Amino acid sequence: MSPHARVIKPRHLRLLGLLAMLGLLALAGGLVLKAFRQNLVFFVTPSEIVQGRAPAGGRFRLGGLVAPGSVQRAGTGLRFDVTDGAQQVRVSYHGPLPDLFREGKGVVAQGRLAGLEFVADEVLAKHDENYMPPEAAAALKQASSR
Repeated sequence: MSPHARVIKPRHLRLLGLLAMLGLLALAGGLVLKAFRQNLVFFVTPSEIVQGRAPAGGRFRLGGLVAPGSVQRAGTGLRFDVTDGAQQVRVSYHGPLPDLFREGKGVVAQGRLAGLEFVADEVLAKHDENYMPPEAAAALKQASSR
């Protein structure tokens, strides 16, 4: 062994191992947070969209009631308005509708805002007469109290 060679002490090896584990843990945590942010979908009401408080360019969920008299079918597409009692937003959708989709009933549409129209890639209807997502129920109650 050369006189200039260093021998790493066991205490230093443990410290390096601990630092490496902490680095890997931080990396794993960062990747989990990044995946969570990418899959996070905000819930927005028609009033919030009209006020300009919708996520710009991102996917989100629009919830409220299907406005009576607003459903228009065109080929495989569908257009309807979602209202929270105070404002309404036009929704366009191409795809299968849930069996419980009806005018005047609760609906949650997931998609993006394109100008003033919401382009949905998924539409969910309430499951029974008593069900509505808590965010939608709170938004409808708040809008009707204005």
